Amino acid sequence: MSGVISVLRTISQILTAGVAITAFSLLLYALVFNLRDRVARSFVIILLCVVIIYSAEAVGSTMEQVWEMQAFMHVQWAGIILLPAAYLHFSDALLVTTGKNGRHWRVWMIRAVYIVSALFFISLPFGLLGPLSDDVSPAPHLTPTALTGFFTIFYGLSMLMAWANLITAYRRMITPTGKRRMAYLLAGAAAPAIGAFPYLTFGSAFFPDQPIVFWLLAILSNALTGVLIGVMAYSVAFYGVSWPDRVIKSRLFRWLMRGPFTASIALAVVTVVRRAGAIFGLPYNAAVPILMVITILVIEYALMLSMPLWERWLFYGKDQRELLLLRSLEDRLLTGRDLWQFLESAVAALCDRFQSHEAFLIEFTDSGAEMAYRVGVEDFTRDETASAELAEVLAGEAEAGLLNWRGYSLLPLKVEGTLLLGVLGFRKNITVELDAEHYRALRLLGRRLSIALRDRRIEKQVFDSLQTLQPQVSMVQQMRASSRAEQTESLMGEEIAPPEEFTGWVKDALTHYWGGPRLTESPLLELQAIKERLPEHDGIAANALRSLLREAIEQVRPEGERRFTGEWILYNILDMKFLEGKKVREIARRLSVSEADLYRKQRVAIEAVAKAVIAMEQKALLENHRAV
Repeated sequence: MSGVISVLRTISQILTAGVAITAFSLLLYALVFNLRDRVARSFVIILLCVVIIYSAEAVGSTMEQVWEMQAFMHVQWAGIILLPAAYLHFSDALLVTTGKNGRHWRVWMIRAVYIVSALFFISLPFGLLGPLSDDVSPAPHLTPTALTGFFTIFYGLSMLMAWANLITAYRRMITPTGKRRMAYLLAGAAAPAIGAFPYLTFGSAFFPDQPIVFWLLAILSNALTGVLIGVMAYSVAFYGVSWPDRVIKSRLFRWLMRGPFTASIALAVVTVVRRAGAIFGLPYNAAVPILMVITILVIEYALMLSMPLWERWLFYGKDQRELLLLRSLEDRLLTGRDLWQFLESAVAALCDRFQSHEAFLIEFTDSGAEMAYRVGVEDFTRDETASAELAEVLAGEAEAGLLNWRGYSLLPLKVEGTLLLGVLGFRKNITVELDAEHYRALRLLGRRLSIALRDRRIEKQVFDSLQTLQPQVSMVQQMRASSRAEQTESLMGEEIAPPEEFTGWVKDALTHYWGGPRLTESPLLELQAIKERLPEHDGIAANALRSLLREAIEQVRPEGERRFTGEWILYNILDMKFLEGKKVREIARRLSVSEADLYRKQRVAIEAVAKAVIAMEQKALLENHRAV
């Protein structure tokens, strides 16, 4: 019997430490990734309580002195006392995200619960709990007092109020996605609330006769708490974060596997080895640190090999081909530094092979000829005469693949014999006689350089496209973050700051409001709000954008008749500058402001229009989401 109890106690202690490690890992994750969100901030308080409770229990269970055990149990109770207030705070934050207005009585209720928790915390060393019972089965515990009973009532009532808020939040979910995520959160929230309470303090009349039952319940409680707190963290991870769902899941999964999972397994191995050694009279041996290191390395190695497969199976789904293509781009794309290093090695190989002390490589871009790399020569691309002579020579026919210019041998770098991407030049060494092998190596080097320059030109177009797309993607991701609760109130109630590039698009479109490429080729034409307006404007996107901008300007207009006062200055600037096309000096004189002040006010006015455009795009995306 004692052997079984010892094994069960060891398993329970390992799981207790595992819960502490998991909670601490999730606490670090929340502090780094989504602490700006109200729900995440309140969840951090719950995690902090769980860390305190389970860490104190795990460490205190290994102590032998009575005063040490009692000290750690008081620390454990400090986390227990704070937990009800943290739960009520968290449930209210979650309720607000569903569009439920934060009423004053709820705010004061949370404050009152925190105050009562503080009072119980102050009373912790002065009568909240009795002395330590360290000589009774199944485990040492603090004896209850009359004040402990009041805390139990407080704990239960606070948790009931918190759960009433959580259930209300679940019922306010409209879409299946929102209900599913809220159901995960409800299931996960049950574990810390129920599993953290010290039942042994109040069950001392039953558990001494049933130690196996106690340890089995403790094992079950710790295991469920460890799993469900991860489920709770998974649900909270979506709040206030602009990343796609697959990124959130992948990051959390990676962190859980590489952090708490690895640490918990290593801790379990060390604990088992040490206690097995103690049975055989070896309380500590060299196998402990060795096995710990081996365990960590083996788990990390297994995760490194299996993680891509797990992620592909769990998170990628139908988008697997696109995501794998995007991931492969990181390894294949050439940055400017990568290209420079390749050109450096290529020109160095040329100089070594031909024993040349002067060589250069010129790249032709949209802006003209650029000296990509040179050895022993000046940058003559800045000399108009030299550049003109070089262009004239390159326009001629090459003999045996090489051209001659100012004593240099030139190899034009072309793709498919048509597009001139650059030119490789070097000065021949009179002591080296070129043979067929030299020319074969030169042609091979030329093909490789041509391919590199061609790929780099294509990649620059990709980078330019990504740079143009990034602000719009950023805006969409911000709207995704504000619509996590899937409620109209929360989505429309949160103002999203326009990215700088987006504001620039709005300014360009307003500048060419009555016609011009900045309007007809604007990235704003890809907005959902524009697509919805196309039927009203006979499919002409420019007219739809003009209508959208006009409506956004009208949203800046104050109520009442138009005046030339400070209240109307933003609208007047927009109307006079972009709609009426007046000059800056005339507008400044009409509004009685300096030109410098006018430019500052104009920037504020354009940002206001950009915010209005984003609000209309939010509404269009929400309506489109509901229609789908």
